[in-house]
Amino acid sequence: MAIQFNVATRNARLDTIESTNGTSCSLEIRSSTPPANCAAARTGTVLATLNLPSDWMAAASSGSKAISGTWQDLSCDDTGTAGHFCVYNSQATKDGTTCFIQGTVTATGGGGDMEVSSTSFTLGASFTVNSFTLTDGNA
Repeated sequence: MAIQFNVATRNARLDTIESTNGTSCSLEIRSSTPPANCAAARTGTVLATLNLPSDWMAAASSGSKAISGTWQDLSCDDTGTAGHFCVYNSQATKDGTTCFIQGTVTATGGGGDMEVSSTSFTLGASFTVNSFTLTDGNA
């Protein structure tokens, strides 16, 4: 049998992500596949960078945690196809050394870790993150 936690413990583990890394975070959307881990050098081209809303994740409920507020960039940084994302624990630091969450990016319905309105980014165009949910294991 696998180790299991009750919902309250799973919610507490998820809520610790925000209390540990802060409520003023930034998001980068990049081309290519994600690096091996958050500490590895960033890969791909930066397509978009945005400051996330303060308190960027809703309180955990039923063992999962979803975005809070609107995650939208009105002006993409470059043209390309989104492949992965990285969340940094500061709006001022985007140097690849403070990444604490990374994963794949797909268009809505594509099953990526983060789903955006379109994976085709165009310099100066807008995009919206439609879905990003963290689910704690050990249910």
